[in-house]
Order: sequence, then C-alpha cells, then structure tokens
Amino acid sequence: MQGCYRWRLTCLTLELVGNDIEERPLSPSPDGGSSTTYRLYKRRWIGLCALVLLNIASGMVLVWFGPIANDMVRDFGFTLSEVNWLGNVANVVYLPFSIIVPSLYGRLGIRGACYIGAILFVVSGWVRYAGTKDSLSEGASYTLMVVGQVLAGTAVPIFQIVIPSYSQKWFDLKGRTTATMIMGISNPVGNALGQLIPPLVPTPKDSLLVMAIIFTAVAPAAFFVGNAPPTPPTFAGSQKHPSLGSLLRAMAGQTPRDEYTYMSMRQRIDFAIITVTFGVLVGVINAFTILSAQHFEPYGYSDTVSGLMGAILLLVGLIAAAITSPIYDRVLTHHLALSCKVLCPVLGACWIALIWEIKPHNTAVCFVLMGLIGGTGLTLLPAVIELAVELTRNADGSSAMLWSSTNLFGLVFVLVENALRAGPDASPPLNMRRARIFQAALVAAVITFVYLVEGKQTRRERDEERCAAAGSLPRTPDRPNTEVRDADPEKRAGEAEKRGAADEAAADMEDRKRGEPRTIV
Repeated sequence: MQGCYRWRLTCLTLELVGNDIEERPLSPSPDGGSSTTYRLYKRRWIGLCALVLLNIASGMVLVWFGPIANDMVRDFGFTLSEVNWLGNVANVVYLPFSIIVPSLYGRLGIRGACYIGAILFVVSGWVRYAGTKDSLSEGASYTLMVVGQVLAGTAVPIFQIVIPSYSQKWFDLKGRTTATMIMGISNPVGNALGQLIPPLVPTPKDSLLVMAIIFTAVAPAAFFVGNAPPTPPTFAGSQKHPSLGSLLRAMAGQTPRDEYTYMSMRQRIDFAIITVTFGVLVGVINAFTILSAQHFEPYGYSDTVSGLMGAILLLVGLIAAAITSPIYDRVLTHHLALSCKVLCPVLGACWIALIWEIKPHNTAVCFVLMGLIGGTGLTLLPAVIELAVELTRNADGSSAMLWSSTNLFGLVFVLVENALRAGPDASPPLNMRRARIFQAALVAAVITFVYLVEGKQTRRERDEERCAAAGSLPRTPDRPNTEVRDADPEKRAGEAEKRGAADEAAADMEDRKRGEPRTIV
C-alpha cells in the first residue's frame, strides 16, 4: 500500500505519512469538551538540525576577526580599534532588531523569518569579501566589511531568539531542555569555529572567502525549519507567539491574573536578575573571544594558540552541555535555579584566576581555565534560557531580552577593555591585565545576585497539570502511549476495552486483505 493510510478507530484517526504520524480527537469527550491529545513528530529533529547549522554560522559573525586582528591591521591598514568594531557593529545592530524579531515570528512564522535571515547571510558574506579587492582604498574596503557585518548582525537574532520557542513548539517535557541545549550551544560552537578557522587560512582575504562560502552553503537549511506541528507536544506548545510588548506589560504588572503570561512580583524580580546576570556572564565571554588575540599575544602566544584558547573555552562547554542537558530533563527537572547557584561560583573563581595566569610559558594552565569557564558557562546557558521561559511563559520575548542583554553588555565590555589596554611602554607592551581585572570584578559582583532568585518553574507545572488531565504523556510513532493515567479503575477498564476493540478491528481488516477467514474464540 502506498500514500496515506487511514484507520478510523473509536474516537481517533491515525494518519501515516512516511514515518510521521498525527493523532487527533474526532469526537467530543463525555463532558462535552474536546479530548486533549499531545504528540511528538520525528520531523522536529530535522528543523532542530537546520537551526543548529544556521546558528553555527551566526556564531562566526561576532568573533571572526578577533584571532586575525593583527593580520587585518597589517594587510588592510586598519587600526586595532577599527578591527574590533567589525565585531562590535554586529552587537549594535542586534539590539534594535531583537525587538522586532518576536513580531516577525508572529507575522511570518518561524520558517518565513528564517528565509529572511538566510538571504541576509548570503548577501553579507559576499559583500564582506568584496571589501578585500586590492583596487579598493582603505576606507572603501572597511566600509564594505562594515556593511557585510551589519547585514549579518541583522540575521543573527532571527536564528538565535527562536531557540526556546522552537523547543516549546516541537518538544515535550522530557526533551525541551535538551533541545534548547543543542540549539543554544550551536552559536558558541560557531564562536569556536570562528576562532579556529581564520588563523588556519593563509591570509585574511582568503578567510573572508571561506566565510562567504560557509554562509552560502548553510543558507538552504532554512527550508527545513517548520513553523509548528499539527498537534502540540504540551499545553505550552499550543500557545500562540506572545509579543515582546506582552512581556513588557507583564513586567510592568499590567497583565491580568487570568492570562497565561501573567507574572507575579517575585517572578518579575527573578527575571530582571536573570536578564542582567546572563547578559554580564555571556557578554564577558563574548568580549574575551573578540579580544582573545589581544589578551594572549603580548605574552608571546601566537595567533593560532590564541584562537585555540577561545576554541577550547567553547568546545569544552559543548561537551559539558551535551552531558548535563539530559540530566536537566530527567533528574534536575525542577531545580534549574539551584543548579545556577551551584555553578556560578566556579565560573567566578576561574575569571579571577585568569588575572594572574595569563603570562609567558603558562599555556597548560590557560587551557585548563578556558576549559573550566566553557564547561560551567555553557552548562548554565540552556538552564538559564529555559528558566527565563518558565518565569515569563513568553519564549520569544524572554529570549529576545536575554540575548539583547548579552549583546549590549558585550559591546560595552569591548569598548571598556579597549580603553583599559596598557600603553606601548608597559611590560609587556599593550597588555590587557587591567581589562581582566575589570572582567573578574564584574563577574564576581553579579553572581551574588543569583542567590536572590527563587526560580519557580510555573510553565512546567502547568504543562504537567495539563498532561495529567489529558491522561497521557506526549506520544511518538516509536513509543505509542495509549495508557490512560487515571485513578478511576472503572475508567481504566473502559479504556482497555476500547483498545481491545480497536486491536480486534485492525486485525480483522488485515485478515480480510489477505482473504483469510478469521476465527474469533
């Protein structure tokens, strides 16, 4: 048999299209309402992989010029500050566009917004490369590179802010944090690749060609991102995209208590603390990766080693997050805030130690510290993003606020650390020790506020209540779950009888197809 197969059994229709199965109620429940069914679809992983690729590419935008800053100065005649602004400009553009992105999802859907981002990526890559033409003046070359960075910076929030929303729309309670982790750390993976690739390419001009090719190759992934499944995996997944304005009204206490996005005073305080802390911690990492060569090269480290330092920070974090996110989904399900309180002091201690440990002939210790910062920082990343959505019940708005804060703080930190760079007469010349003191002091200050967060996970509580009321957990084609979890034995017996009748009808249908009479004992 080919095409779409349909079985009409009791109150459900099962439609099989390839390996993706949709289940939906056909008749109302006895109380007169429509029975609730939650489902998972295999194709959710295709969209997740597509967003991973797009976020890896977007992660390269910010840090690409950091490891080759001195080479850019030598080949194109730019100053170090001008090279740093090639990264900063992406942060500047991110801020206004992050406000627009939640509305873009509401109007065009996730897929439509991703189409726009993919086009911007392709154009930005080749505009940047056009700026490397030898016949151009220094000013014209720099202008084209800035324009390319502006276009790419416009696309970055489209792919980054959607992460918790896509997890909520397509994944259930046992996979939501893992999905957020996979997509969330893809941007830092892009940061790591942006640290590794440029020093390995012979010249800055060739590195920008490589970047353009990568962006062009990744852009078609936008076609594989889905808007929402036909049947949601949870109650939260059935909600429409709330706007950023909805979050701002909730933060101002203007949302009625009976609305899904209502926030108590405690939740508003928690979200404000999380936004500032997340912005500072991630902003410090972003600033450090942008300025990585300028931190290490005054002490005799090469461009390649400087790039590897930033890459180790992010790649160790990738491994740590991959290990811990399933633990969050299965074990620490209700303890996101507690895990943040445990890990934050480790992160602060590492930044403090870095003040003294960046010195000549200390490569091993620096690699260890970079690995610890990455491991703790990126373990916290998906937990904090999910906790913010738990507090606000507004995936798009909370994600926009969190990532905007990281870009704002990252921009400020790069400017401040540039100003804190030592002069040419210092020992060693142009060192960034004062910048590292600034980073460590700031991190140590903000993590103390984490202990004021209560972190009540309201969204998860509501989803669990709805799943219990529906009588079942979300189902997948590989793991059908028709058990009705109800305390009433008579109701369970009735459901078992219905399942038996359904199985009998299906078996009878198969016998008739084969032309064999069926004996019922």
